[in-house]
Formats: sequence, structure tokens, C-alpha cells
Amino acid sequence: MSRPKILYFITEDWYFCSHRLPLALAARDAGYDVAVVTNVNEHADVIRRAGIRLIPFDLSRKGMNPASELAVLARLIALYRKEKPDIVHQVAMKPVLYGSLAARLSGVSRVVNALAGLGYIFTSDQPKARFLRPVIGSAFRGLLNSRRSRLILQNQDDRAKFIRKRFISEKRIRLIRGSGVDTAVFVPTPEPPGVPVVILPSRMLWDKGVREFVDAAGQLKKRGISARFVLVGDADPHNPSAIHTEQLTAWHAEGAVEWWGRRDDMPAVFEQSHIVCLPSYREGLPKVLLEAASCGRPIVTTDTPGCRDVVRQGENGLLVPVRGTAELADALQLLIEQPALRKKMGCKGREIVVSEFALEKVVAKTMNIYRELLKP
Repeated sequence: MSRPKILYFITEDWYFCSHRLPLALAARDAGYDVAVVTNVNEHADVIRRAGIRLIPFDLSRKGMNPASELAVLARLIALYRKEKPDIVHQVAMKPVLYGSLAARLSGVSRVVNALAGLGYIFTSDQPKARFLRPVIGSAFRGLLNSRRSRLILQNQDDRAKFIRKRFISEKRIRLIRGSGVDTAVFVPTPEPPGVPVVILPSRMLWDKGVREFVDAAGQLKKRGISARFVLVGDADPHNPSAIHTEQLTAWHAEGAVEWWGRRDDMPAVFEQSHIVCLPSYREGLPKVLLEAASCGRPIVTTDTPGCRDVVRQGENGLLVPVRGTAELADALQLLIEQPALRKKMGCKGREIVVSEFALEKVVAKTMNIYRELLKP
């Protein structure tokens, strides 16, 4: 009897490694034939060394040229017909839309879609985003409601929105909160000596609240608050909300904030920090905040979908309004000035992650979906 084949379709190899590799390894260990279809950049060797078959697939996240996008869809249909997977697991907006259509046209009946938040199209006020919203909504209605299709969402707000907008039947939605955290890797450490270090770890996008973070840092410096403010993450030129490298470099040179760029040693980064901040406009369920909490760091984030699923106000962190620069500065000042409160919130954050967001819990819930779809 042949092993069931599962094909992961994800836009970027780095995202697969950071968010889905443990799941793929668990599927392999459970007897699945596992492969990943993704745009290959710097992580091909990591995937292959893990024993996962890699199928390179060029895909631009911001591509909008109709001819080019039709060519992408045609290649994907051909790939699905060749591979004949028993299950496709598609992650993020474009793989969900293109992959669901390709699955339908190639005869792949079992589809798992996963959206980690609603992204640029549903958070931006730019004309292009407003134009695309109803188009994407109609596509959801047409593509996500197959009998053997399931949609994984990460927070109750997104779930409620999909049901309210009638994008998908409620019975096809599965709520799995985040991608899971390896609590044996992300462990609590004592605060480092010296002035408090406040980090914003994320891709450098405007809708992650980077502007508000920089402005709040400026306000606190004017108040005479002694602290360091650090951006940790790469520019993402393929995202419409990307902050140009020149702007990040200018902030660093001016001393407004420090910019450390992309770091692959996040446990060490958290160890160097005192407070973790993510003033995002909207999220699915931000993995970086779960990792920070697992490391025993207090969090300041926005009272918005995804972020408020991680932070309990006043327990393991503080919630502030979206785009609320003054409130953000006040919350950061409170934690900068109160080390005992930081320690208390950090301990609570670790407790919450271990009990609710540990990696093995997320993997088990996803594996249950695969078993559900494979039932005769």
C-alpha cells in the first residue's frame, strides 16, 4: 500500500522553514510522502537536509500581470496533475487562491488552506487593495467550499469575518491558533544588564507599525527616557507595504532607532532584549510574539485581531490602539521604568505559551485535519 502524499504549496522557502517545517517533518514521520512547492531563495539546503523533497516554483507575491499570472496557474495545474497528491496544504493568499483553482482543475479533491491573517488586501486603504477586496471575496466563495476542503484560520476575529461575509461555510473552518512554538528552544533567560532594550522583530513593513514604533521612540527620548529601540528584520521588497532599505538605513544613521536586519538566531535576540513590541495593524496570530512570550519577555502590541489573541491586557503585556503612537510610548515607558512588572508579565507569558501554544499541540491539530480528509 502506497503512502499518502501531501504537497505543501507556500510562497517562500524561508517561511516554510520558519513556520511549517516541523509540521512537514511530523507528517513524514507519520508515514506521509511529503514534498514542498515553493519559491527557492536561501533555504533549499535546509529543506533537503531535513529529508523533505523540494519542488522549486517561481512565484511572485506581488505579481499582477494577467498573462504572467495565467502562466503561473498553468504551471501549477501541470504540477498538481503530475504529482497527484492525496492532500495539498496551501499557505497564504496567493497559494490559497491559485492552488484551490489548480486543485479543482487537476482533480485533487483534498485541500487544506491556511491563512495567517488577511494581509495587505484586507488591511490597506490603498485604492488597489480596496478594488481587490470584493474580487478576492468572490474567489473565496467560489473556491473554498469544496466538500473535502478545509480552511485553517488563526484567530476568532478572522473566523467571524469569513462566516459573516459568507466566504465559506462554517463547517469547513478549523481554528488553529498560530504555527506553534518550540518551548524547548525558546526558553526564559534573565534580563541582560544595562539600559532596557526594546525590540520590534518583524518584516519591515509599514503595516507592522514600524512608523509608530519609530515615532514612539522619538517621543520617549524627548521625555528623557533611557532605552534602546531596535528594529529586527529584513526589508521585504515583494510586499506592497514594504519599507525601503534606504529609509531603514537612514533611521539607523540618525540614531532614531537601531536596525539589526534579519536575524536567524531569534532566541539570542530575545535574550538581549527587555521588552518586545509589535504595533501591527492586523495579524493572523504572530509567531514572533509567541516566541517572545516563551522566552519570558513582556509584550507591547496593538488591540487588533491576532495580537490580542497573544496578549492578555495587564497579565503578559499591554495592548494599545492601532496607530496610537502616544499610547504606545506610554505603555513602553511603563515597562521600561518597572523591571518588577516586566518580570511578572514575562513569567505569565511563558505560562500561557506552554499551556496553549506549544508546537506539539498545533502539529497534532493539523494532523487531525489530514486524517479527517483521508477518511473514506
